[in-house]
Amino acid sequence: MTDAKQIIDDTVKANDVVLYMKGTKSMPQCGFSSKVAGVLNYMGVEYSDVNVLADENIRQGIKEYSDWPTIPQLYVKGEFVGGCDIITEMTLSGELDQLFDDNGVTYDKDAAEKIREANA
Repeated sequence: MTDAKQIIDDTVKANDVVLYMKGTKSMPQCGFSSKVAGVLNYMGVEYSDVNVLADENIRQGIKEYSDWPTIPQLYVKGEFVGGCDIITEMTLSGELDQLFDDNGVTYDKDAAEKIREANA
C-alpha cells in the first residue's frame, strides 16, 4: 500500500465520520463539498475533514482507495458511503439518519427532519 493509501486507511479507521473534500468544513472550496459539509454541519455531526487540495497524493489516493472518481467522499465507521449526490439522496430519504443510528453516530434528528421538510 502506498503512503497515501496507508494514511487514508488509518484516517478512515481512526475516525467515526470522515469527509474527504475540497477545502475544509468551515471553508469549502467547491459546491459539492460545501453541500455535504453543510448537511453534516447542520445536522451537528462531529466529523473529521480532510482537504484534498492540500495534498495531491491524498487527492489521487482517495479516488483509488474508494474506486470512486469524484470528491467529496464520506466515510462512516471506515466504510465508504458516497459522494454528494448519494449523500443528498440519503439525507432526503432518511437513509443517512438510519446509517448514523446503526453506527452510533450522534446527530440532531430535528435538523435532519428540517432538511427534509425544506426539500419536500
